[in-house]
Amino acid sequence: MFQKWIYSAGMAIVTAVRTYYAVKQPQPRPSDGDPIEKSLLFLQLFGMQILPLTYISSNKLDFANYNLPRVFKIITTILGTVAFGGAAYLLHRSHADLGRNWRAELQDQPDQTLITGGIYHQMRHPMYAAHWLWAIAQTLLLPNWIAGPSFLVTFWPLYRYRVPREEAQMLTTFGDDYRAYAEKVGRLI
Repeated sequence: MFQKWIYSAGMAIVTAVRTYYAVKQPQPRPSDGDPIEKSLLFLQLFGMQILPLTYISSNKLDFANYNLPRVFKIITTILGTVAFGGAAYLLHRSHADLGRNWRAELQDQPDQTLITGGIYHQMRHPMYAAHWLWAIAQTLLLPNWIAGPSFLVTFWPLYRYRVPREEAQMLTTFGDDYRAYAEKVGRLI
């Protein structure tokens, strides 16, 4: 039960961070976009919010619960809390450092600049790193075979589909500057 509260608090924090920056940096009207990406985003939403919230707020997924020995429950709770804290920090830092360059959709913008400072000095995709940490935290904090790993399972296809496209767009937009940056700075670590 305690793990559900920690997870709920973490979800509230990362949702508040995302909402703050979405309000601060209004997004252009969504395009019709790529149907594959839209499907993968919906799939991610299912694993990131719908299944965990169903698990937390009802007993519909209780058939898939598992119990850990007390010492492992303590360890997974601590590790999950640390992972969620890291996710919240990276999500905030990446939004703050991107400023007006952040877009929810993959699209060109005329005044876009290459951000290589702040957290982007350490990794090229801190927002994705934040989501990986969130997915790990969810797995550690929700002892349920369905809700626990659902974000890990549903985020992987989006990550594999979207990151190469983003990297290609950055190369097209910033050319050798991005190529030099990518040679010095890793994607996630």
